Amino acid sequence: MSTNAPNPVPGDEESTSNFPFVGWLRDVAPYIHSFREKTFVIAFAGELVKEIGLENLIEDIAMLHAMGMRIVLVHGIRPQIEEQLKLRKIKSKFGTSALNTYRITDAAALECVKEAAGELRLDIEAAFSRGLPNTPMAGSRISVISGNFITAMPVGVVDGVDYVHTGLVRKVDSTSITLSLDSNKIVLLSPLGFSPTGQAFNLAYEDVAASTAAALKADKLIFLSPYSGLRDVDGELITELSLPQLQDYMTEHKDIQSGLKGLLNISGKAVRSGVSRVHFLPCNQDGALLEELFTHDGIGMMLASSDIENLREANQDDVGGILQLTMPLEEEGILAARGQDVIERDIQRFSVIEHDRVLFGCAALFPFPNGVGELACLAVDADVQGSGDGERLLKRIEMRAKQENIKKLFVLTTRTEHWFLKRGFKRATVDDLPEERKQIYNWDRKSMVLTKDL
Repeated sequence: MSTNAPNPVPGDEESTSNFPFVGWLRDVAPYIHSFREKTFVIAFAGELVKEIGLENLIEDIAMLHAMGMRIVLVHGIRPQIEEQLKLRKIKSKFGTSALNTYRITDAAALECVKEAAGELRLDIEAAFSRGLPNTPMAGSRISVISGNFITAMPVGVVDGVDYVHTGLVRKVDSTSITLSLDSNKIVLLSPLGFSPTGQAFNLAYEDVAASTAAALKADKLIFLSPYSGLRDVDGELITELSLPQLQDYMTEHKDIQSGLKGLLNISGKAVRSGVSRVHFLPCNQDGALLEELFTHDGIGMMLASSDIENLREANQDDVGGILQLTMPLEEEGILAARGQDVIERDIQRFSVIEHDRVLFGCAALFPFPNGVGELACLAVDADVQGSGDGERLLKRIEMRAKQENIKKLFVLTTRTEHWFLKRGFKRATVDDLPEERKQIYNWDRKSMVLTKDL
């Protein structure tokens, strides 16, 4: 051990141990800004209560609410209904038709449904009311409101089977729900609906959640369910799907389990009705909700009407995001310094790549005479490097260059020479630069010059 080690500075150890938290908080800040005032419908299966309990989920939802997100919470009760039926020694009955995932809810079963729904609803409201010091719920003061927001209609008789008190969502009172959300309430919905004649119906929680999200035009519909999700040909979990891709997948794969198939169908209907994103998460994994919302890759599968990743030309609203990407690289000397004024002036020359409304990469194209262009400011967020975003941005710039009749690209780089060489660039010299660019070449940086014929 060296005897010349400097004396520790008070607070150094604490500062170092806290650094990962500081970095994480800075990383999630763009998501917090993006999600503020957005409407999320979060639906969880009754199995979640059995497997991991309510406490942590309620704390996570309370945190989202504190960040300014408008929350509608929908709960399932299937295992809780089974418990009530067993206590009363009533046998579960299901249809044998295409609706075989629906319970046949006769009068006795309906009483079990009411008992299960009421008990779980009270447990959820009690969990939101906790505020013990030194717990995540301390000082939360969350108000939860529930009521007869769902108008239902009976499934009726299908293929000779009378489903009695099993119903479907007919209408959602979106006006009342919106007023409650505007008043900073969390809206809690149970899988029960009521007809204009005053009858109660047992509903699927998936139907309640999807119908509510569609009526509210929610920004996100999130399911925490017991289903493992879809897998690709290599057996890997599919993380992102557009609606056309989902339709193709379901056409090609006829062996999807019926419960998951029903969930996917109802989610596709919600997306077509205007819901921006549908997320599918495991209900038996603690923290899945936060990991999905606040990390780039998430933990489950996300469904959208079109491609979730968006590669496009930049606009003035992107200046701040571009600065966040480029400033760390400028400080390291990887990129030449560009101030906000310069980026605002040249914003039409930039292309950006965003994922779920957060920028993760940028690049710029600057034309010079004689069919020559400069690829500049290629930057990708450190957390997603290696995911192919840089390659996609390069191809985008090459496409733009061809559209502008640019025949040759050049790039100046200090540390990423080999990355460009692998993608068809060749070493060149400062003398190979256009005269206008040669005059402003920074000899202090001594950047390497690479060129590529298009």
